[in-house]
Amino acid sequence: MTRLDDDLTARAEAWLAQDPDPETRAELQGLLDAARGDDGPAAQAAAADLADRFDGRLAFGTAGLRGEIAAGPNRMNRVLVSQAAAGLAAYLLERAEPGATPSVVIGYDGRKNSDVFARDSAELMAGAGVRAVLLPRLLPTPVLAFAVRHLGASAGVMVTASHNPPNDNGYKVYLGGDDHGSQIVSPADAEIAAHILRVASTTTVDALPRAPFETAGEDVVDAYVTATAQVADAPPAAGAQPRVVYTAMHGVGWQTMSRVLEAAGFTAPALVDEQIAPDPAFPTVSFPNPEEPGAMDLSFARAREVGADLVIANDPDADRLAIAIPDPSAPEGFRRLTGNEVGLILGWQAAERATASARGEGGAEGTLACSIVSSPGLEAIARAYDLEFRGTLTGFKWISRAPGLVFGYEEALGYLVNPGTLRDKDGISAGLAFLSLAARLKAEGRSVADHLDTFIERFGCFASGQISIRVTDLTKIAEVMARLRATPPAEIGGVRVERIDDLAHGYGDLPPSDVLRIVLDGGARVMVRPSGTEPKLKVYLDTVSTAGTVAERRAAAHAALAALDAGMRALVA
Repeated sequence: MTRLDDDLTARAEAWLAQDPDPETRAELQGLLDAARGDDGPAAQAAAADLADRFDGRLAFGTAGLRGEIAAGPNRMNRVLVSQAAAGLAAYLLERAEPGATPSVVIGYDGRKNSDVFARDSAELMAGAGVRAVLLPRLLPTPVLAFAVRHLGASAGVMVTASHNPPNDNGYKVYLGGDDHGSQIVSPADAEIAAHILRVASTTTVDALPRAPFETAGEDVVDAYVTATAQVADAPPAAGAQPRVVYTAMHGVGWQTMSRVLEAAGFTAPALVDEQIAPDPAFPTVSFPNPEEPGAMDLSFARAREVGADLVIANDPDADRLAIAIPDPSAPEGFRRLTGNEVGLILGWQAAERATASARGEGGAEGTLACSIVSSPGLEAIARAYDLEFRGTLTGFKWISRAPGLVFGYEEALGYLVNPGTLRDKDGISAGLAFLSLAARLKAEGRSVADHLDTFIERFGCFASGQISIRVTDLTKIAEVMARLRATPPAEIGGVRVERIDDLAHGYGDLPPSDVLRIVLDGGARVMVRPSGTEPKLKVYLDTVSTAGTVAERRAAAHAALAALDAGMRALVA
C-alpha cells in the first residue's frame, strides 16, 4: 500500500514549480490533491501513481528517450526534455574542438507535443552556446537523419515515438563527425546521460538560458528528395507502372513520399484518405504500427477497390516500411510481407547492383548487414555474391555502422537502401526501391509473388516467425531469461539443440546484450531477448529448407517453423 510521504511530496512539488506546461502542471497538482485525501482507495491510487512517476527516471540510452506524455521524471514532458536538451548541449560543448561551436539540427513529427519539445530543445541548446537549427516543419525521421550529414551538424535530435501508442513521445539522438550521422551508441549514451543527470540535480529548467535558434530552409527537404529519388531505376510509362496504394498511418510520410515519387517519375498512388494526414490521435488504428493486426485493413480495402498490385505503408514517422501484395488465399485478398521477406528481396537487389557496378573492375565489394534477430537468408545472399556480411545487435545504430555497408535491414520493417545518403532506416527510400523493383517485374510480365518464388528456388526457403509476450511486470521477463539460462533446453519442437550462445558478456565482435541464440540441427535458430522499447519478451524463430521444389521447400520450412513455435511457447509460458 503506497502512501504520500514528505519526501515524495517534496519531489513532486519541486517538479511542479519548474514545469512550464499548464497541462502536466494541472495533472500533477490533481494527483497531489488526490493523494492528500482521506487515505481511501483513491488517495492510495494517486500516491502509487506519484511514486511510479518519481521513484524512477526515464532512462536515457542508445534509443534516447521514449515514454508516455505525463508529469514526472519517469514520463515524457517539457521538464524532462529540457533537461535532456541541456545535457546534450553540455556533451557537445565538452567534445568540441577548442574555439569551435558545435551544432545540432532538430526535427519533429506530428505526435502530441513533438513541436513543443523540438522548440524547447532548440531554444535551450542555443542558450547553452550550441548552434541550433530547427527543420522548417514536421517531417519524417529520415529527413532529420539526412540533415545531420547534409548540414554537417555535430548532432541531430528527432522528436518522435515512431509507432508507439498515441500518448507516447520520444527523443532520438544522432551524432555527426566520425559517427557519420548514425544514432548514438555506448559510451556516448552514458556520457550524455551523466550530463542530463547533472543538469537535473543542480538547476531547474526555468533557470536554464534560452536564445533564438535558426530555422532551416526548404532546401534541406529538396536535397533529401533529390538524393532519395536516385534510388529508383527509370520507371516504365505511366500506364505500365504497378497500381499502388499508399498509407501514411496518420503520420508525416505522405508529403515527402509524394515528392520523391514524382521526382523519380512514378505516378501518384491511390491513397488511404482516412490515414493520409498527420493526426496524433491515430483514430483509425488501435496501435499505429503496420505490423499490428488490423492496422492495414483500410489499405487492403482501398487496394481491392482499385485493383492494386502493391500496397506501400509507412509508420507514423516514416522510418519503417510495410509492403503488401495480392494473395487470393488471404482473408483480405492481400498479404503483408514479413519484414524478413522485404529485407531479403531488397538485399538481393542490392547484391545484384553491387555486382553490376563492379563488372570490369574486379569483384563486387560491400557489406550486407542485418540485426542478429533478422533472417539468416541475408548471409546466404552475401555468400552467393561474394560480399561481406555483418550481423549486429538490434537497431540501426549498429547496422548503420557496418564497414562498407551497401544495404542493411532489421525484421521490424526497417531498411537502409542508400547508406551514402543517410545512416538510419528510411521507409521512404525503401518504399521507392521496392516500387522500382515491382515496376521492373511488371514490365517483365512477373509479379512480386513470382519473384519470391525465384528467391526460394535460388537461395532456399527462409521462414521466420515471432512470439511477442507483453507484460505489466518487467520482472517476469527477467525470470524467463534466467530460467532459460539455468535450465537450457536440450530440444525444441522435437529438434535437437546444437548449442546456445549467451550474448550477455559479448560474443565475437558483438558487445554484451541480454540475448540468447539457440542453434538447432538442420539450420533452425531461435533468438530470445527483452524488447528495448516496450515491455515485451521477444522470441524470433527461423527455419530453412533447400531441398526439393519451391513448394516442397516452402512446406518443409513452415512445418518446421510451426513445430518450433509450439515448442518455444511451452518454454516461455
